[in-house]
Amino acid sequence: MNIYLKELKSHRKSLIIWSIGVVLMVVSGMGKYEAYSSQGQSINDLVSGIPKSLRAVLGFSDVDLSTLVGYYSILFLYLLLMATIHAAMLGATIIAKEESDKTSEFLFVKPVSRNSVISAKLAAAFTNILVFNLVTSVSLFAILGHYNNNGEEVNKAIVGTMMGMFLLQVLFMVIGSALSSVKKKPKAAVSQASIILLVTYMLSILIDLNENIEGLKYLTPFKYFEAKNVIYGSGLETIYIVLTAMLIIGLITLTYISFQKRDLNT
Repeated sequence: MNIYLKELKSHRKSLIIWSIGVVLMVVSGMGKYEAYSSQGQSINDLVSGIPKSLRAVLGFSDVDLSTLVGYYSILFLYLLLMATIHAAMLGATIIAKEESDKTSEFLFVKPVSRNSVISAKLAAAFTNILVFNLVTSVSLFAILGHYNNNGEEVNKAIVGTMMGMFLLQVLFMVIGSALSSVKKKPKAAVSQASIILLVTYMLSILIDLNENIEGLKYLTPFKYFEAKNVIYGSGLETIYIVLTAMLIIGLITLTYISFQKRDLNT
């Protein structure tokens, strides 16, 4: 419990900064929506003039952006990127920081098992991403609700997409923790987790640009819970939930095994 509380305290400032950042992104995004709506400009017309490749990079899918729910489906991608970057960095640093802070010797002379240490750290990381997700959700309910003048089913869209976001947050968190446990130099895990995130995101863009490689969608988590599919399609698909759960379990297992087998560098 002491390790868990210590980890929460040490990441408190970072969590506050990230939480403020995501709220500001929601405010900024909806401010742009209001600007287009009040000026009578059609967002769909503006987007239609953008090349397909650039639309894919920016996350503009084939939805009606003049509606609040449609616009939110685009905004969600940027929120998802923030959430997964935060989760990947958190998962990696929560383990690696013992070596970077030169506190590993102090930690391991404590009468606690390594399994207890890693469990406390993962629990603290899980708590952080849960709080981040809740802050994002509350801000979305409040801010989008303010702009929902046409009675659209915004809350239903938020619930579905935020559930998908949470699953991906956990996935990228354990990707970071697994890398940090496996690598001889855990400090490199942050950059490597970021590279994995970037590569999988770029792959999702390539799939949008080329339908012939759609079969590769199982290799990128960013295709698992796309907002347009969650909102307008079949919701959270079971196959992707199961695949995500299997990856999470496998990576958590790898984290425990690798953390047990190696000594921390001091």
